Amino acid sequence: MRIAQIKYVPTKGNLKENHQILMELLESVSTESLDVVVTPECFLDGYVCTEKYVTKDNIHEWAIDPRSSTFTMDISAWAESSGTWVILGCMRHDATGTYNTSLAFDRNGGFVGVYDKIHCQTHDKKFTPGNSLPIFDSDFGTFGMMICADRRWPETVRTLSLKGAEIIFNPSYGMHDDKNLRMMQTRSYESEVFIAFTHPQQSLITDPMGNILVNNEEQKKSVVISEIDISIVNHSQSCSFRGIGSS
Repeated sequence: MRIAQIKYVPTKGNLKENHQILMELLESVSTESLDVVVTPECFLDGYVCTEKYVTKDNIHEWAIDPRSSTFTMDISAWAESSGTWVILGCMRHDATGTYNTSLAFDRNGGFVGVYDKIHCQTHDKKFTPGNSLPIFDSDFGTFGMMICADRRWPETVRTLSLKGAEIIFNPSYGMHDDKNLRMMQTRSYESEVFIAFTHPQQSLITDPMGNILVNNEEQKKSVVISEIDISIVNHSQSCSFRGIGSS
């Protein structure tokens, strides 16, 4: 599969500007025959939750309703015209709260579903935490999503792997140092999955053996395109644990 990772630092709080830049970046890879494009965490709002003027009471002002937003309509149209899946990091608001979310759009521009960040710490406590780890079927394989700090807990990756995920898309905005590099290698190795860690300053892909396939931190790069062989994922050993505890 061919995956493009957006590596660009968005402007905090400026949804229009960030969306415009994202659309320009998407247009620049429209002819690349991609399977999926992944943005960093909260790319649309620039991860504005870190700012003191953003509170739990007003954070919804930077959130969208993905089913009616003109931003997501543009993303959907691009996904359809290019025949490419898109994983978009943004804030999502509904009647139950405001979430740190990754949205999934398929090759036909269809809005497939959401993942809401579960492990909300420090400034992320302004969000309503998610409560599930869904997986999604696609023509390139089965995938899951986690967001930034979710990767710190092995259970996040393990759960998605046991559910059948072959690759996990990991939009992020926080730590991207050497410790993170080793952690991502370990998470891939212990659960036998690919992980695509997508940060404004780093595009990193680790494979089921814990190898580093891509680690691009060049500041001049804004889209990093990579090709991986997802067929090497073998869940035979992982899946054997599903029966533990059953009668």
